[in-house]
Amino acid sequence: MIEFLKAFLFGIVEGITEWLPISSTGHMILLNEFVKLDVSDEFYSMFEVVIQLGAIMAVVILFWNDIFPFGKPEGRRRRHSVRGIKRYIKPDIFLLWAKILVACVPAAIVGILFNDLFEALFYNYITVAIMLILFGVAFLIVETRHKGKPAKVNSLGELTFKTAFLIGIFQLIAAIFPGTSRSGATIVGALMLGVSRTVAAEFTFFLAIPVMFGASLLKIWKFGLAFTQTELVILLIGMVTAFVSSLFIIRFLLGYIKKHDFKVFGYYRIALGILVCLYFFFGK
Repeated sequence: MIEFLKAFLFGIVEGITEWLPISSTGHMILLNEFVKLDVSDEFYSMFEVVIQLGAIMAVVILFWNDIFPFGKPEGRRRRHSVRGIKRYIKPDIFLLWAKILVACVPAAIVGILFNDLFEALFYNYITVAIMLILFGVAFLIVETRHKGKPAKVNSLGELTFKTAFLIGIFQLIAAIFPGTSRSGATIVGALMLGVSRTVAAEFTFFLAIPVMFGASLLKIWKFGLAFTQTELVILLIGMVTAFVSSLFIIRFLLGYIKKHDFKVFGYYRIALGILVCLYFFFGK
C-alpha cells in the first residue's frame, strides 16, 4: 500500500510539472531522492517515462477537436469517400500534424541513437540544477526583451515548417539535458521566434503527443512486458494520477498565460536550482 501511495505522489508531480515549464524530469529526480519506490532500477527508469502516457491522454481529451483530422465539414473543408464510407477531412489539422512531426525529427533521431548515453552522462542533480537556472534566466531575458512587442505568430495556422523545425531544435536541448524542461525549452524557443504565448503553449502540448508516446514505447520495448502484479498496479496508478492532475494544470496554464507572462516560472526555476545545489552540496 505504501508503494501505491508513492506512485500516486509521483503521478501528481508528473502531471503538474510536465506542462508547466519547470522540468518534470528534474522534479522526478529530486522526488526520487526523498520518496524512493521499492522497485528495481530498470522498472523505475521505465516507470518515470511511461506514466507520461497519462499526461498525453489529458491533452488528447482536452484538445480532441483541435487535433483529430476527421470530422464534420466546416467552412471549406472537403469531403472525401473512402471505400464507400464518406469521411470528412480537415486539411488544416493534417497540416498541423505535419508541422508537429517536422518539429519531432531532431529529438527523435538523437533520442533513439543516444538516449542511454545521455542518461548516463547527464542524468544527475548537477545537470538538473544548472539547466533549471540557465533556462530560468532565459525566461526572464526573453520576456523582458519581448515586453510590449506584438507577436508575429498568433495562431497555429500561421506557424511555418521552418519555425516548427526550429522549435524542435530547442526541444532537442531538453531531450539531452534533464532539468531543461521540454515545455520550457520549446516555449522559450517559440517566444524567441516571435510566437505568441498561447500558441507556444498549445504547440508544446501537441508536440508532446508523439514525443512522449514514442519515448514510452521505447522504454517499454527495452524493459519488456514481464511486469509483476505489483509493478503493473504501480504503473497504472502513476498514469491515472498523471492524467487527472494534467487535466487541471493544462486548464490553469492556458488561463494564466492570457493575463501573465512566464517570468514567475523563471524565478521559480532559479530558486529551485539554487536549493538543489545547496541540498546536494551541504545537506547530504
